[in-house]
Amino acid sequence: MKISVITVSFNSARTIRDTIESVLNQTYSDIEYIIVDGASKDDTLSIIKSYGNRISKLISEKDNGIYDAMNKGIKAATGDVIGILNSDDFYSHPDVIKNISQSFNPNTDAVYADLVYVSAAEKNKIVRTWKAGKYETGSFRKGWMPPHPTFFVKRMVYENFGLFTDELKSAADYEIMLRFIHLHNINLNYLPEIIVHMRTGGASNISLKNRIKANREDKKAWKMNGLKPSPLTFIRKPLSKLSQFFKR
Repeated sequence: MKISVITVSFNSARTIRDTIESVLNQTYSDIEYIIVDGASKDDTLSIIKSYGNRISKLISEKDNGIYDAMNKGIKAATGDVIGILNSDDFYSHPDVIKNISQSFNPNTDAVYADLVYVSAAEKNKIVRTWKAGKYETGSFRKGWMPPHPTFFVKRMVYENFGLFTDELKSAADYEIMLRFIHLHNINLNYLPEIIVHMRTGGASNISLKNRIKANREDKKAWKMNGLKPSPLTFIRKPLSKLSQFFKR
């Protein structure tokens, strides 16, 4: 099974080396590593190019945002399974992709796992732990979602049900998982281990204003798929994150 890992970047010189090393140091051998860069102005490209042909494919050109870049990576991918690792995140250990591959069987469409948030300044300092837990039908209506950086999906799922929605600026990852899992009922496996370290400071969480904006986009994600949330879905979704600060 070939697994494609996609990293999208823009002016990520400060963090992307950790990301790249965590992919290249995986023990699993059949990895296609694709980096989609938005024509960075800093040293990001020189860092990427320093790895030579260890990077399977490099696309560097202007894009229409992070989700447009992710779509470019998916279109370029040839793996049976696709995972996306952001340029300020990194895999937790060298056996991540091996463990993911072993979690797939012929009936599995996607696998997800747990992650930890780490300090942007100190990558070894854990500040939040996101234990996703096993999916049950209707979980999205209760505010649940899996951590997107841990979400590995068969390429055929993208081919059958579509790519990221550019219309959404911060919730397209939520929308695509809602569409795949809740709307189309793809078959999931949960790998109960931490596989990604994610630096704090993401676009949707960086301020209260952005969090409110993201909440509006979450509502839009349901509407654009013709789905009806429960009256408490958008209250329970942010509240469910509070417990992450007490799990270490």
